[in-house]
Amino acid sequence: MISGIIWTMLGIAMIVAEAFTSGFILLWFGVGALAAALLSFVGVDSFAVQAAVFMGVSVILTVASRTIFEQFFMRHSPGKDVKMGMEALPGQTAIVVKPSAGALQEGTVQVLGSVWKARPAEGEEPLSEGESVQVERVQGLTVFVRRTAATLPWRENTLARDVSNK
Repeated sequence: MISGIIWTMLGIAMIVAEAFTSGFILLWFGVGALAAALLSFVGVDSFAVQAAVFMGVSVILTVASRTIFEQFFMRHSPGKDVKMGMEALPGQTAIVVKPSAGALQEGTVQVLGSVWKARPAEGEEPLSEGESVQVERVQGLTVFVRRTAATLPWRENTLARDVSNK
């Protein structure tokens, strides 16, 4: 009976501790401890059996949750991998926030909410502030861009607001 109380307190402590961690592992060990407590309360007094159930349930739930998360929550279609960071930049539309200058014709663009050092792609004229451009490639911390005919709706609203305020 005493071991059941200890297993219950351990299980509850692990479940509560899970709220303060990011690993999503302690929950399953808390459930394993509660399973061991249940065994104690139904009359199984062997600590070895309780510990085996604790470990078995915990490991099985941990492995099962990984499988469930990978199959249902991390689902992606073949050939359509999610691109993140610099990999997501090529093909994105950006706005020139600082015109290009100097021998390298470096300017600054804003793309996906971040500001990047930019240079015109080969054959392009120097960049002018307010132009809409498309990221062609990323090299180091510099993006190479080409002009586009596309306009960004949020930029038009900003320009219209800026003009009306003058």
